[in-house]
Amino acid sequence: MDALLILGGLLLILAGLIWLVVLAFGTGLLWGVGSLLPPLTLLYVARHWKVARKAVGLSCLGVIPLVVGFTLLASHEPERVAAIASLEWLEPDEQTQSQQLSFRLHGELDGRSFSPQFGSYVGGVLTLREGDQLFARQEVSIRLGAKPSGAIQVDVLPQDVDPAPVVEINWMRPEQELPEARRIQSGYTLHLDLQPVPPNKLVGDFHLVLPAHYQTSLSGQVELFTDNLRYRAGHVDLTHDSVDTLAYVARDYLQRRFETRDVTLETVAPVSFPTSSLVLSIKAKIEGAAQLFDLAISKDNEGWAVEDDTYPPLSAAAETPPKQTPTQGASLPDNTASARVDRRLRFSLARLLRNPERYEHLQVRAQTKRGGVAEGRFKGLDRDGNLVIRQRLKGAGEAVFNLGPDDIVLIDLLEP
Repeated sequence: MDALLILGGLLLILAGLIWLVVLAFGTGLLWGVGSLLPPLTLLYVARHWKVARKAVGLSCLGVIPLVVGFTLLASHEPERVAAIASLEWLEPDEQTQSQQLSFRLHGELDGRSFSPQFGSYVGGVLTLREGDQLFARQEVSIRLGAKPSGAIQVDVLPQDVDPAPVVEINWMRPEQELPEARRIQSGYTLHLDLQPVPPNKLVGDFHLVLPAHYQTSLSGQVELFTDNLRYRAGHVDLTHDSVDTLAYVARDYLQRRFETRDVTLETVAPVSFPTSSLVLSIKAKIEGAAQLFDLAISKDNEGWAVEDDTYPPLSAAAETPPKQTPTQGASLPDNTASARVDRRLRFSLARLLRNPERYEHLQVRAQTKRGGVAEGRFKGLDRDGNLVIRQRLKGAGEAVFNLGPDDIVLIDLLEP
């Protein structure tokens, strides 16, 4: 409804302006030409108000639905009104520019010109693709196998026997319902000299010549993404739909939730796009302890985010606790088995005081002699031997409890 009101108001204003120009031409040729310039339009209205007032009235009438439409829009989508008022829509789209790749590639694929719009090197496969549909119009894939991160340099000659890279070419013509594909395992020439460019690109020389009957020869410079993250103004673009974006959001959330940088995602459940909300199942290691999480993640104008995320940014001082090296002849540390054993079993205040490092960053609940209850994450012992428990409040606030062991009558560990 708000969009219709805004559109209707704009149309009325535009109709009034066109009518005003017509009236000006009816008054005189010079007035008509002059009314095309805003300052002279105002002069014409002032000098010939009796003639121009009808057109001005129509334009003023259009202001009413325009204002009402913007008021309704601001009531439920204020960020869109702020974007319109800030004139962001007049500026170049940094997101689009940052996601564009530069190709200076010459040649042909299957006898036809090849102009890729997308390139990637993910999972040991280099891909150049033309077209953004389910099936590419034309595509080149080179399976390089496992390569170390960093620069990539590959040289293959036609006389090489069983070269490691396998080349695949695909194309789909307008008259075809399904694409055609060819796999070439030998007899080709390949030269790659790709250098890493932060944050997630490879740039360099690309030269491929297949046997003559494939009618495929490509040479020039290419630019490739090395993962499925996209960046905008130097930061990860959270609006991009990819599993890598969701993994980035989940990892950042867990780091802030457990206040540690030692978070490693081991597995992420497959996701089908497009979608605007989902439950992401992940397996992660938090300071070496494997845990399973089901995170409710949704997408808004700001991008993907974990729902009900109230944890503040991770402080620069939050570092991974140093690993203690066992002395010679000593048994393995107790926290080695913490990834497999539920630490809630046989938990007690005495055990916590004896080995506080084992329970750091875990959720605890302590009841004092006065009947007070402190629930939050255990942050260790202070210099006086008091328990430090940090509780998250709504928003960005937090409360820190320093409880003496003698004041605690009951303490429970809430996480394994």
